[in-house]
Amino acid sequence: MPASCLLYYITDRTAFPGNETSCRRRLMEKVGEAARAGVDYIQLREKDLSTRDLEQLAQEAASAFRQARLASDQPQPATALLINSRTDVALAVQADGVHLRSDDVSPEDVRTTWTKGGAGTAARQNPAGAPIVAVSCHFPAEVVEAAAWGATFTVFGPVFEKTNAQPVGLKLLREACRANIPVLALGGITLENASSCLAAGAAGIAAIRLFQDNDIARVVKQLRG
Repeated sequence: MPASCLLYYITDRTAFPGNETSCRRRLMEKVGEAARAGVDYIQLREKDLSTRDLEQLAQEAASAFRQARLASDQPQPATALLINSRTDVALAVQADGVHLRSDDVSPEDVRTTWTKGGAGTAARQNPAGAPIVAVSCHFPAEVVEAAAWGATFTVFGPVFEKTNAQPVGLKLLREACRANIPVLALGGITLENASSCLAAGAAGIAAIRLFQDNDIARVVKQLRG
C-alpha cells in the first residue's frame, strides 16, 4: 500500500469497558499511541458530551499530542486534531480544525468563524492558521459539493458496513473519488479490505475500530506498506 496513504482515527470512548473515568483514560492512551505512530488526523467525536466536557477532553487530547511529540525520536509531521462539528470548541482548545456532518454548516462558514474567532495551530495542507475542514459524505454528489465549498478532504461511507445503514460499496466510492478532493474511505475497513478502497481511488482510510481495537503502530505499518 502507498506510503502516502492518509490515516484518520475517529474516537469513541464508549467502546472501551469500564466507567467514564477509565474510558477517558484509555481513550487518551490511544490518542497518544496514534500520534506517536504517525496517524495524520484524529477526530474527537464524543458527541454525547456537554460543551464543557468536550472542551476538557479536547484539552487532554492536545496535551497527549504534545507528549507524544516529545517522546518520539522520529521526525514526522504532527498529528492534526479535529473536533466533531464544534468550531467553537476547536477554537477554544487551538485544535487544527473540525469535522462536519453531511447536513452541518458549510466549510465556508467554518472558515469565516475561524477568521473571526482567531487562528488555531498551523495545520498541514493548509495555509498557516487556516482550519482543516473534513466533511462526512454518503453520496458522490455530496463529495463534489464539499469540494466546491472548500473542504480540505471528505470521509465517504459506509463502504462496507454500519449498523442501521446500507453500505455504499466500492462502486460508489470509486465514483466519489473522481471529485477534485481527497476522499478517505470509512465503514467496516479492515487490514484485509483497505487495499480495495485505495485501489478504488481513496486517498486514505478513516476508522474507529481499526485503530482503537488494535496496535496502532502495526496498523500504520501495514497500511503504509
